[in-house]
Amino acid sequence: MNTKSKLIVLVAVMASLLEIIDSSIVNVALPTMMGNLGATLEDISMVVTGYAIANAIVLPVSAWAGERIGRRKYFLGCIGLFTITSVACGFAPNLYTLIFFRILQGLAGGALLPTSQTLIYEQFPKEKAGTAGAIFGMSVMIGPTLGPTLGGWLTDNFGWRSIFNVNLPMGIIAILIGLAAIENPPYASGGKENRKAFDTWGLVLLVLGIGSLQYMLERGESNDWFDSKIITLCGILTVVCLPLFAWWETRVKDPIMNVRLFKNGIVFNGAILQLLLGFFLYGLVFVLPVFVAQTFHYDATQTGMLFIPGSIITAMIMPFVGKAMGKGVNPKLLISIGITGVLGCIYAMTLLTPQSSKSEVLQALYIRGFAMAFLFVPINSSILSQFTGITMGQVSGMLNLFRQIGGSIGIAFIGTMMTKTGKQHYADLAPHVSLLDHNTWSTYLQSMGGDKLATSVGMASKADIALRSIYNRVQAQVFMLSFREIMFILGFVFMFAFVPLFFLKFKVKTTKVVDSH
Repeated sequence: MNTKSKLIVLVAVMASLLEIIDSSIVNVALPTMMGNLGATLEDISMVVTGYAIANAIVLPVSAWAGERIGRRKYFLGCIGLFTITSVACGFAPNLYTLIFFRILQGLAGGALLPTSQTLIYEQFPKEKAGTAGAIFGMSVMIGPTLGPTLGGWLTDNFGWRSIFNVNLPMGIIAILIGLAAIENPPYASGGKENRKAFDTWGLVLLVLGIGSLQYMLERGESNDWFDSKIITLCGILTVVCLPLFAWWETRVKDPIMNVRLFKNGIVFNGAILQLLLGFFLYGLVFVLPVFVAQTFHYDATQTGMLFIPGSIITAMIMPFVGKAMGKGVNPKLLISIGITGVLGCIYAMTLLTPQSSKSEVLQALYIRGFAMAFLFVPINSSILSQFTGITMGQVSGMLNLFRQIGGSIGIAFIGTMMTKTGKQHYADLAPHVSLLDHNTWSTYLQSMGGDKLATSVGMASKADIALRSIYNRVQAQVFMLSFREIMFILGFVFMFAFVPLFFLKFKVKTTKVVDSH
């Protein structure tokens, strides 16, 4: 691997980290931003939702845009736009300006992940696809872990605007390295031979379909799903526009997205695997912070730190998985180990209780870290190694899109289940909590004992504090019952990952046979 190839890999990793970190770094700063901008939680959540929607729209068409504009110009232009809009977000005077620039940032960021993945894979021969997958996988795994931790630290020490302005130096460095190293391949030079007819209807249907789906998933729980007119409208647009988009793309001469690739079993089953992977990955990252906040009273920074050891395990194992693929180990075997590991992690989560220690949570996250190394590298490497040129970029965009949609489904599902099951478990437990019950009466008397400080300053009576203590204990049990129920459902859903894995048939070996003569 020459110096130029190393620089290309470096700028690709930097670009993917920029995008992935920024998709999660904002979450921890939302309370601070609410106070500073005078916004409600529903209003400020559009900062996250707008970015996610714009991101999802661009993911599947990034290869098409790179071919039409020229991949070098498109990729570096998106890094530049991402950096400029990041700084604009940092200096935004009000909420509406912030949301506007955040959407532009999402449009620019959507191109970075699939294009970076394609750039990395192109620098390695087919027999080293596992090594390429390990490099890309490390950036994908480190980003979501680093985002909340870095965001919490920056917000606490330098204010919420610093989480956007921190992208400026990294963006400039990435552009300078990219200008020196990246060149256009023949199939994406941006010349006249690449400028095909513009697929206007395809773009309109894609924006309406993916945008409506993403908005529905992001805001459905907070808007009470189909009791909201806007969520109902988004559901109708999704059901109508996405099938129309697929139909249109199979008939237009120069489609904006080659949906015919889904006829290929490798792409179809790979996309389903990524959907399920996103469902687990984002779903767990969504619900586990709630658990540690309830159990250990962790803040956002401490929660982010909790994920780091598992991510380090992933980063350490990924290169070995890549080498195993290079030596000819069947990627389906490696993926099977990863799926089994995920199920083991979920099982460990079902054993947690309000009295669980930090080490028990870490043990489950260690298993998760181990499993992720056996999923990211083999899935991406084995699938992308079957394609070359513009097709590789198209497949990369589709895989990333399905992982993101799976994540949105996971978050929406878990958020809804937490609300629905929480109400049901509270209704089941509340009738058993009565002062006529011996255990409740004992707890009440114990809670009446040590409240001298609170009562001396007039905060509450001993009886009030005792009742609050009982209520908090009931709520802890309600949350724990909901958490365990969700973990069981998560495990049941993820078991179906063995189905697309079974049907995953590779037409080309993922490693090259070396002639011994």
